[in-house]
Amino acid sequence: MNDAAPTTTDQAASASAAVAELQSIRQSIDNIDAALVHMLAERFKHTQRVGYLKASAGMPAADPGREQVQVERLRGLAADAHLDPAFAEKFLNFIIAEVIHHHERIAGGDQ
Repeated sequence: MNDAAPTTTDQAASASAAVAELQSIRQSIDNIDAALVHMLAERFKHTQRVGYLKASAGMPAADPGREQVQVERLRGLAADAHLDPAFAEKFLNFIIAEVIHHHERIAGGDQ
């Protein structure tokens, strides 16, 4: 058993391994970020269609009942995925606010 302090060579090797792992982890994060952007873009394509349907039918931009159901659903999914449900709710509320803004613009004739 060697209780000696790590050598400079040991520290350099450890730092090099940490840098390599950090690069790998960051690449995964970058890939996930790209997927999130593409998924959000796809989501907004669908919510834009909803906005046009609502506008043509004279329906309000916001649907508080639907929004509450979605918040509760997402909180449950977040809990199941070991993600803070409060964070997931904040994230969804941000998206919902943007969707409502888009729907209001569509209803106002701003395409």
